[in-house]
Amino acid sequence: MDAGALLDRYERMNVIRRTEKAAHDLFLQGLVKGTTHLAAGQEAIAVGASAALRPDDYVFATYRGHHHALARGATPEECLAELMSRATGLCRAKGGSMHLTKAATGMLGSYAIVGSHLPMAVGAAWSARLRGTEQLAVAFFGDGATNIGAFHESLNLAAVWRLPVLFVCENNLYMEYTPIADVTAVPRPAADRAPAHGIPGEVVDGNDVVAVEEAVGRLARRARAGEGPAVLEAETYRHFGHSRADPAAYRPAEEVERWLKHDPLDLARGRLAELGVGEERVAEADQRARAVVERAVGAAKAAPPPDPREALTDVWADGGAAWRT
Repeated sequence: MDAGALLDRYERMNVIRRTEKAAHDLFLQGLVKGTTHLAAGQEAIAVGASAALRPDDYVFATYRGHHHALARGATPEECLAELMSRATGLCRAKGGSMHLTKAATGMLGSYAIVGSHLPMAVGAAWSARLRGTEQLAVAFFGDGATNIGAFHESLNLAAVWRLPVLFVCENNLYMEYTPIADVTAVPRPAADRAPAHGIPGEVVDGNDVVAVEEAVGRLARRARAGEGPAVLEAETYRHFGHSRADPAAYRPAEEVERWLKHDPLDLARGRLAELGVGEERVAEADQRARAVVERAVGAAKAAPPPDPREALTDVWADGGAAWRT
């Protein structure tokens, strides 16, 4: 990856990190309705993967999906307004933090039920196969979902039909509060299980945006060529607890310290320095990201509340709420 492309990836991650920080601060101010599940620390997976995909590819994420929504074209203002239940929110205040969706850019939703979106990604890939579009479906999920039946059902059917779908596990070591290693028989909960379904399984440094983009790009080309699905396990670490109600006191201090030293933004800055990008250009990217998010916070705060008359709209594909038999 050349310096210009990497600086672009760095700035995108920076915008996501600052948007997550804004969500945290707005929550503490009482302006975010409901809870939030922050993805600070996991930005390289979303940005690297999205950069390797086509604009018309499909992405499915978990309730910890702010970074994927932003990487796939949602703006910080749309996301923060949604968290604050404003009319200008991504889902017009109907989705909140856990259901960010922007179908126009291929972001087909964040899902709060663990593992529920994996079969949906298989269905989207089947649709692409039927229509002959060479589109790809990508399901991002946490390590905890690998112990859910839908994970194995989805891998099996995708393998049987050789579908253009990628399963990307964001392994941040914890399934809510429980270490995944305590309840799983294999060291790599996603990659080690893939071969049982006849699918290749790989592991990548999920905090290295260059490594993620390369791995997703290679597996995407393989899937589009008709060679079937693949599993990519991206090792990463969330900076915060499971949700805003979780102080994450169960995590060993030395583990937290070790992972914070392996931060995606720091790794990208190091790579930029190796490519000869000066600190001034990096600082300019930081400032641009800061300005984007500051404007987004101001606009989201100033946005009006949703119109109660729209409460039942968008239940059906035609935008209405009338039941039809």
